[in-house]
Amino acid sequence: MSEGQRFQLGTIGALGLSVVSSVSIVICNKALISTLGFTFVYPRHQHCLLQHARMTKLAIIPCTVLLETLFFSKQFSKKIRFSLTVLLMGVGIATVTDLQLNVMGSVLSLLAVITTCVAQIMTNTIQKKFKVSSTQLLYQSCPYQALTLFIIGPFLDALLTNQNVFAFKYTPQVLAFIVLSCLISVSVNFSTFLVIGKTSPVTYQVLGHLKTCLVLAFGYVLLHDPFSWRNILGILVAVVGMVLYSYFCTRDAQPKANEASTQLSQAKESEIDPLINVENGNESSPQKSAAWSSDKDLHA
Repeated sequence: MSEGQRFQLGTIGALGLSVVSSVSIVICNKALISTLGFTFVYPRHQHCLLQHARMTKLAIIPCTVLLETLFFSKQFSKKIRFSLTVLLMGVGIATVTDLQLNVMGSVLSLLAVITTCVAQIMTNTIQKKFKVSSTQLLYQSCPYQALTLFIIGPFLDALLTNQNVFAFKYTPQVLAFIVLSCLISVSVNFSTFLVIGKTSPVTYQVLGHLKTCLVLAFGYVLLHDPFSWRNILGILVAVVGMVLYSYFCTRDAQPKANEASTQLSQAKESEIDPLINVENGNESSPQKSAAWSSDKDLHA
């Protein structure tokens, strides 16, 4: 199996792990909230905040494209931009209904968009620039993230829900689902770094919208969430955009892959040439000529 084939299989595996883990954790948390009453991840005014969150998710791809174009001189073809537009239209149709925004939510959404884009771009840049794996980067960053959440998490829960997370009555079933959610989150974080390192922040966001569509579908099938023809139409349009994006990315990457393969084969041939010369009896080299000349001067 060639290096390119192994890379493609690794990328497909990373994408699959990301989709499975992300959809699993959403379904697990929905069961934890709706069935077991652990409402700390659902703050007050959740409908309005949910609308902000969906608008934020839609804004991340355009912001990422803009930042990579301005600061990293990355070029996105017209066909790629068209496919992303189709994708965002579909997700918008499927998820955004009655739009209710407020000042605080808009400010928080703007901060979330900027920090998410910068974090994902830097994750990709650091892995490629310093040749570190996703596991190494995750190992270095996770302790600080965990410590930050452990310190400010309870205060944010109290602020957003008017409840004390430590006063909640934890049953064995609730604890089991919380542990399961934490274990899945490890897989989510690992697959996130893996996908961004192997592909790009934009591709990761496209994958995120695929997860959104899958979550809507699984929520309807497993949890009997409300579903309408608007959701179905939006999901279909989003899937068309994803297919177009995958096709155009694959076609644009093919010439680069062929060029890299050609350079690799040329490099291997240049390494093999001296061995071929030795096998054919051509052992003369500038170093030997110099040594012969030196010996000749000594005998003289």
